[in-house]
Amino acid sequence: MEPKRLYRSRRSRMICGVCGGVAEYFNIDPTLVRLGLILFACLGCSGVLGYIIAAIVIPEEP
Repeated sequence: MEPKRLYRSRRSRMICGVCGGVAEYFNIDPTLVRLGLILFACLGCSGVLGYIIAAIVIPEEP
């Protein structure tokens, strides 16, 4: 069995596919991940910085 890998999504993307990729990895709805990102962004911009870093670091799905 191949280990599960985190990728940026090509199918459920709005900007870079980070939230869609995280949702696919944890098998949850991408809308919940996006709402969580908005919540973190409103609490002090840590969500925006984390998204930018994740968009750079996480590879796009093959």
